[in-house]
Amino acid sequence: MSRAGAARLSIILGGVVLLEILCRVDIINRLTMIPPSEMLVSIWDMARSGKLAREALSSFRNVAIAFVLAVVFGTVFGVLLHRYPRARRVLDPLFGSYYAVPFFALYPLLVVIFGLNSIPLIVLGMMFSVVAVIVSTLNGIDRVPRVLLKVSRTFRMGSLSTATMVVIPSILPHLFTGVKLALAYSFVGVLAGEFILASSGIGHAIAFAYDAFDNKTMYGLIAFILIIVTLMNVGLQSVESHLLKGRTR
Repeated sequence: MSRAGAARLSIILGGVVLLEILCRVDIINRLTMIPPSEMLVSIWDMARSGKLAREALSSFRNVAIAFVLAVVFGTVFGVLLHRYPRARRVLDPLFGSYYAVPFFALYPLLVVIFGLNSIPLIVLGMMFSVVAVIVSTLNGIDRVPRVLLKVSRTFRMGSLSTATMVVIPSILPHLFTGVKLALAYSFVGVLAGEFILASSGIGHAIAFAYDAFDNKTMYGLIAFILIIVTLMNVGLQSVESHLLKGRTR
């Protein structure tokens, strides 16, 4: 582990220990928050009872579909948009203000269009994450060294060969930035949609526990989401670091 990674881990663990102490000595009211250790116990209890698997399966399936669609569509659209500068100049201001749009207000409309099922959640998650991939793809293509493109033309490489052997390796660091953002945004979009109107999923379970003043279940599910998202981002960071080391060599 790098020195920066060790420092970040120390800060996180220190914050968790401090929160545990504040909750145990009643500086933080237990009606407001429970200690992190009890959150872990709650996760274990829900996992043993099967409740956690039932709620997580629905949410993770929707997040995975929204994430894959956002990455595929965002990458393809970014590549196509880069080839049409006029269209890009028109859309650039919209990308800059995209996340100021209250997407969650559209969720009831999506329910009316698609019905009360998983499709509105998937669409909401994809809408919330796709622009991050588009912008990252455009930024990556902008930074492809011109000399590499000239070399590909010198060797009379076709469009497919140029894309797979020159463009994609060059944009990988920028593309991974968009992928990491898309993962986080997909979780936010899907879980927030489940908060508003859904019949299953972790977001629905958290909202139900909140209304029932069931802090143990609510904070246990929140801690579970934080742990899963953190592990996924660490995994993506490891893959990105491995690819960057290969590029350096």
